Amino acid sequence: MEKMSWRPQYRSSKFRNVYGKVANREHCFDGIPITKNVHDNHFCAVNARFLAIVTESAGGGSFLVIPLEQTGRIEPNYPKVCGHQGNVLDIKWNPFIDNIIASCSEDTSVRIWEIPEGGLRRNMTEAILELYGHSRRVGLVEWHPTTNNILFSAGYDYKVLIWNLDIGEPVKMIDCHTDVILCMSFNTDGSLLSTTCKDKKLRVIEPRSGRVLQEASCKNHRVNRVVFLGNMKRLLTTGVSRWNTRQIALWDQEDLAMPLIEEEIDGLSGLLFPFYDADTHMLYLAGKGDGNIRYYEIGSEKPYLSYLMEFRSPAPQKGLGVMPKHGLDVSACEVFRFYKLVTLKGLIEPISMIVPRRSESYQEDIYPMTPGTEPALTPDEWLGGINRDPVLMSLKEGYKKSPKVVFKAPVKEKKSVVVNGIDLLENVPPRTENELLRMFFRQQDEIRRLKEELSQKDIRIRQLQLELKNLRNNPKNN
Repeated sequence: MEKMSWRPQYRSSKFRNVYGKVANREHCFDGIPITKNVHDNHFCAVNARFLAIVTESAGGGSFLVIPLEQTGRIEPNYPKVCGHQGNVLDIKWNPFIDNIIASCSEDTSVRIWEIPEGGLRRNMTEAILELYGHSRRVGLVEWHPTTNNILFSAGYDYKVLIWNLDIGEPVKMIDCHTDVILCMSFNTDGSLLSTTCKDKKLRVIEPRSGRVLQEASCKNHRVNRVVFLGNMKRLLTTGVSRWNTRQIALWDQEDLAMPLIEEEIDGLSGLLFPFYDADTHMLYLAGKGDGNIRYYEIGSEKPYLSYLMEFRSPAPQKGLGVMPKHGLDVSACEVFRFYKLVTLKGLIEPISMIVPRRSESYQEDIYPMTPGTEPALTPDEWLGGINRDPVLMSLKEGYKKSPKVVFKAPVKEKKSVVVNGIDLLENVPPRTENELLRMFFRQQDEIRRLKEELSQKDIRIRQLQLELKNLRNNPKNN
């Protein structure tokens, strides 16, 4: 029998001592009226140039877009993106074009915005594309990870629409959900989509056909969030157990009959947001409503999940934006960066996850080649059935903006939009007050026309009844 050592058994890992470092107050963003909406999203999106935050606003939905170098206090009259007629529920930056952002709203629309080079100088109300196809509010938007100009949106009509922004229209509809979709996640090449739903099911879907490849019924617990774990053919979900404790589960994406492992985290009530870094195989779990971020290393063999450490803060987070890899400070051995929303203080706080290293040189082992800013496919290629891994870049040379990708908005005409044999615009609510008034007057005219038609038919019926009566009263005419 092997002798037990009294020394604690530490797992050998280069990420064992990763620590979280909060930015100095002058490098935070202050005075921001962060939205009080209770929708379970991050309300924040960040890329190498801009930070976008959904804000409180009267009479519609709006969000701020701030250049990253413009830290400090943000003035109350700072210009906003404010074209939506309802609350903004989600925002996401285009992964291949730095100044293009998608938003979705309670007004049933998805909109695409082009942010000027140095940021906003005045309020922006005109989107370069307004996308209508959902019949109820739209809760989620996600860009395809390898294809330019393909956008996914999930609505409270239980549908996922796939938009080809080259033509400005939905080209596919995924219609397998029976309740509100809570989360969408892609695998590395975007050939698979995983979703969680209020119907307590976890699904793996082939997005172009809409076919459900795998499905798990989570009857004994609620699954809220899902994330693909890179090329490991694994999924990780966060949710709530039958005993109302927060838990995570690891799944084999090709067999969702049973989770590989389930682990209870704590008894707090807020949602657990999962973030996965495929380059370092690190998983971060951030609690909504508390200030903690736990992090783990994911392995391909049992026990699969190795706890590393926990970043703690007394300030609760409402949501978190994550900086893309090419925006990190490699000279400081930064491997991940969060932008934390602290609602009570109106504060956005950058938190850097750092690998402690003494050397000043570039650390090749913690910065492998990573998905860059160049798309691997065009919309037509992907829709035609081609899959391709992301185009990788090295972080050693520093971030160079790709000049190849430019967004060209298609010329849009109002017409019916038919997907899977259904006219999506048939049940779409009116978009503006003027449109509502026009619809009201059109319906009034239609009612007036139908009443006149009915009145004419009524007169004709009475005439025929009189003629019939006359015929009965005059038998001579028979």
